[in-house]
Amino acid sequence: MLTDRDIHELLNYSSTGVMLSIYLNTSPSEGGSDAQKLQLRMLLEDVNQPDDQAAVLKHFEQLREAKGRGLALFSCVAEDFFRGYTLAVPVRSRVFVGNHPYVKPLADLLDNYGNYGVVLVDKQGARLFHFHLGELVEQEGILGDEVRQTRGKSASSNPGGRGGVSGQSRFNDEVIARNLREIADFSARFFDEVHARRILIGGTDETTAQFRQYLPKSWQSLVVGNFPISMTASHSDVLARAMQIGHLAEQQRETALVENMLTAAAKGQDGAVGLDATLTAVQAGRVQTLIVQEGLRLPAYQCEGCEHMLTRSMDTCLFCGKSFVKIDDAVELAVRKVMLTGGEVEIVRDNQALQEVGIGALLRY
Repeated sequence: MLTDRDIHELLNYSSTGVMLSIYLNTSPSEGGSDAQKLQLRMLLEDVNQPDDQAAVLKHFEQLREAKGRGLALFSCVAEDFFRGYTLAVPVRSRVFVGNHPYVKPLADLLDNYGNYGVVLVDKQGARLFHFHLGELVEQEGILGDEVRQTRGKSASSNPGGRGGVSGQSRFNDEVIARNLREIADFSARFFDEVHARRILIGGTDETTAQFRQYLPKSWQSLVVGNFPISMTASHSDVLARAMQIGHLAEQQRETALVENMLTAAAKGQDGAVGLDATLTAVQAGRVQTLIVQEGLRLPAYQCEGCEHMLTRSMDTCLFCGKSFVKIDDAVELAVRKVMLTGGEVEIVRDNQALQEVGIGALLRY
């Protein structure tokens, strides 16, 4: 599994030579191992790095059939650097050559599949799950006090007295409320430990609504949906339902983010729109959320000394006096810088308003 530590290593790695980055879709729908190997060879056809090509093909062969639904491979044989990650989620097959590992597709995966917290809850207990990049990372459980069934007629001639069905019902309500408060506290600690980015709640409408009100407000704001499901459901069924609802919620959230960004930029507040303004904000460390149209690649110019980027070339850099070189994908470098400084990256699909500007950001100040 690709971990946060792995991602930080890739973000911080810079080669003095040439780095080969490959993403390969290995979903069953893409065919078996032979078809995938052919696809990999086709990706490598226009790459002139024999040692790295050989390392990539050797790694693929060693994996045999255990290839999940995607592969991310990074090779720089000249510096004895090779990393290969099997992914449980599909990726678009592509190849990149540069002096850094190409991380924009990873930002897309983290945006869509990163750190889901799911809790299945009933009146007595809960099951909690942490899913990351389509895999179960951790699960926990908690069981509260027994909730007794109320049967028969009231044993008390006093309506609403302590005995009988009415009294038992009030007692059960107290037990349920206490259980749900304890479950909510337990869940908040679990979500904090796994760094959950979004939360989904499974159970009946009544129980999930009652449980949600006991969650701390900071976690309530991360709840993206709830769904009916059996408490005994398999983790694969829980994951499938969570992904389905989570992706719909993510689309709605992204639409709101784009609208907020465009409004903020239009008012001259904490928003930037277009490559020029966005690069300026990225290099100043002002970006809280970078918002990028999926598949966007835009050229720019980068100083060979201080790595300052401009959309138009200059003879010499105003900051260090070095010259500029053209780079094919300034968006990739913007994504990398924002991730390194702890900002969020949103890769957005099928949003007409964003397609008109391509890239933008919500700013810290």
